[in-house]
Order: sequence, then structure tokens, then C-alpha cells
Amino acid sequence: MKKDIRFGHIRQNSWPDPDLLKPFFIASRGQEWTYLGGNDCWGMSIGGLYGTEARPAYGQNGETGPNTQVEANLTMWGSPGLGVLIYYSRYGGGLSDHYYTVSDRSKLNQWVTGLHDTPLPVGLFIPFRDAWPAVKEFMETEGELPKSIEWIAARDLPAGTFPDP
Repeated sequence: MKKDIRFGHIRQNSWPDPDLLKPFFIASRGQEWTYLGGNDCWGMSIGGLYGTEARPAYGQNGETGPNTQVEANLTMWGSPGLGVLIYYSRYGGGLSDHYYTVSDRSKLNQWVTGLHDTPLPVGLFIPFRDAWPAVKEFMETEGELPKSIEWIAARDLPAGTFPDP
């Protein structure tokens, strides 16, 4: 399987020791996360799940059907005072799963602007401390949807949850 992580100064093609990531989530208030290089969005991915390593990567040479590799991604946006919004996607091999963390459904129509002027729904942010077990679980289960936190399927989000920037 092909693994990749881009998180602050951690950039490698394998999962790091969890102790390297933990301080970004379990830290004193205001010390969580990293905004290295003016970035608030980091992620990790794993490809070739379920024995699909030999298939072409999804999107390679325009390939998008069930004969592609299965890939899972965890994309994370951090916001001081709010926590982290996590987007989980798994696609390829005929799969198309998309989920977001959710904390307060009544705040899905309230936004905070990310460092790249992206409006992000306040109701999808969870505390940094609550996000850490899910990030660790993603690595431990080789890309499965973490069960340690609550998720909402992208298809179940109300219209306008992600307004055009």
C-alpha cells in the first residue's frame, strides 16, 4: 500500500510514529495544530486498499471505474478556538464514500474563514483532543473510517453547508 502524510514539517511516504502527531492535537489551548507556511489544512492518504495495489490509481490516464485502486484520505482543517474539521473520503474500485466530522448541526450555516479564504462550517469542527483518537485510528486501521468520533455523510449535509467562496 502507498501511504502519504503532509502535516506541518512531517512529510513522508509512511505513517509517522503517533507521538510525532499527538502534540498537534493534545496540547495546551492555543498550542494545538500547526500553521507552518501559512497553512491550516493538512492530510494523509493511503492507496491500494483491499488488494487493489496493482490497479491504476484513480484518475490515472482518466481511469475512474471499478478497476482502479481504492484510496482513503483524511483531510483536516485546524482553527484556533474551534478545533479541527476532518473530511474522510474513500474512492476508487467502485467506492465513493465521503464523510465529515460533526459537532453541532445547528451551526452548519455559520462559517469561519480558513487561511485560504475558504468558508468552513462551524458545526463540523470538533475539539482537537477529540480528533486525535480518530487520526490515530485511521493510521492503525490502514484507512478505514474511524469509529471513535461522530461523522455525517456528505450527502446528508443541508444545501449551502459549503457556500461558494
